Amino acid sequence: AWMHDDCTVIIASPGLRQSRIMMRMCKDFFRILGLKPRGDGDNAISLLFPNGSRIVGLPGRSDTVRGFSAVLVLVDEAAFVSDAMFHALGPMTAATNGAMWLLSTPNGAQGFFHKVWRDGGEGWERYEAPAAECARIRPEFLAREKRLRGDRRYAQEYGCDFVDNGQTYFSRDVVMAAFDPNEKPFQGL
Repeated sequence: AWMHDDCTVIIASPGLRQSRIMMRMCKDFFRILGLKPRGDGDNAISLLFPNGSRIVGLPGRSDTVRGFSAVLVLVDEAAFVSDAMFHALGPMTAATNGAMWLLSTPNGAQGFFHKVWRDGGEGWERYEAPAAECARIRPEFLAREKRLRGDRRYAQEYGCDFVDNGQTYFSRDVVMAAFDPNEKPFQGL
């Protein structure tokens, strides 16, 4: 938004509160740039740049977010955004040949975030940042969290692992490994 005139950046989150948190961070960057934060006049959670570009924060409701055209759609806590919301956000980048960034910790081996991470293909770049690699997080904190939460929850929240929900006898990987892609479906007698 700062570098390109008259463009729109969308920040979407599972809920309005989370979009407000991201917009507060954007306001801090606005001030660092020497700009006075102000809204765009059309959207309750927005920032307007002097070059006509804007950042708009949206809640996680697929029925109310449609109608934007954006150069960037940033989806915060993407694993917790509904599949319907993800599908509503995608067309926003069509006319601009824009990009979509999905930021999140995993939320199990389910949903669009998991599918994009696992099967998204070359159209998606993937960056993984486990908590143990973050200099701001002390190892003592992580050790305490691992003891408190257990291996599975710790691996998901701090290790970037898409863990199964623990309610099935066989993991998804075991079930998928049982299928032979060369085998033709049974056609009956």
